[in-house]
Amino acid sequence: MHTLLLDAKQKGAVEKAAEILRNGGLVGMPTETVYGLAANALDGAAVAKIFKAKGRPQDNPLIVHVSGFGQIGRLVESVPERAEKLAEAYWPGPMTLVMKKSPLVPDIVSAGLPTVGIRFPSHPVARALITAAGVPIAAPSANRSGLPSTTTAQHVLRDMGGRIDAVLDGGPCGVGVESTIVLLTSDPPRLLRPGGITLAQLRAVLGRVDVDPAVLNPLPKGARALSPGMKYKHYSPKANVIILHGGEGDYVRYVNAHGGPGVCALCYSGEESLLRVPAVAYGGEKDYPAQARRLFDALRHLDDIGAQTVYARCPKPEGVGLAVYNRLMRAAGFEVVSVG
Repeated sequence: MHTLLLDAKQKGAVEKAAEILRNGGLVGMPTETVYGLAANALDGAAVAKIFKAKGRPQDNPLIVHVSGFGQIGRLVESVPERAEKLAEAYWPGPMTLVMKKSPLVPDIVSAGLPTVGIRFPSHPVARALITAAGVPIAAPSANRSGLPSTTTAQHVLRDMGGRIDAVLDGGPCGVGVESTIVLLTSDPPRLLRPGGITLAQLRAVLGRVDVDPAVLNPLPKGARALSPGMKYKHYSPKANVIILHGGEGDYVRYVNAHGGPGVCALCYSGEESLLRVPAVAYGGEKDYPAQARRLFDALRHLDDIGAQTVYARCPKPEGVGLAVYNRLMRAAGFEVVSVG
């Protein structure tokens, strides 16, 4: 299969991508979070192609993207008041709401669960594509399963070239980590995956919101994943990532003492000159939005420079930093060494 690269700025590009989706094909789609691998969410055969192209386990549910709040009514049993409040505050934007699905949503989309995650993205190209296609779009991240998510069209081509019909290039993603996922069928609501909309922002609208234990810990063996990004080792480069928990001085001393062939560092901006191994920075220590934007690109760059072992600075699990912490923990398979 030859994968087309479509420039979203060019006349007819969005319409071409929409035609591919209506005909049951797959398109790499820009969003404000990461690039998604899009298919018609109402076409089970098209959605099955997503799992095949990614090598994605069948029990890992997908998120359905819409281009307006009014489109979710037919996709769910009912729209709870909580959903209306959150949508008014943060949609369009990087937030997915999990509700009881309607029979219209194929079981393959929800991995057999009675719920479905729905998102209204803010990226203008994503919204234009959904509108032009005329159908809701199922779209997990456009990467091979387990690898770091894709934040540029070039990343998508590297992972998915020859496996999908087209990539719609809408430029680099602004948020850089996948959407916040909120389960609305539990009482109180639960944060299933942190993202660009923070826990504090959710609580500002809903009051109490619990954090699912799988946000900070591995999902127990045999437990069912209620959303993407919970069950499997995710976001991981080819290198073995080890998170070092401690201050700058302790981190630098440990890395410099454990250097050698193939050893690299994933550090905060400004720390590169202190390290005696190749170092890739992913943002300032307290600049959580920058960390989120740069994380996946940094992990991919570590592969490009031949890293075999990566010692990563441990971000603080607060604000958007909780999303970065969550992704790095899964990239490392929860391997953490205390150095402080």
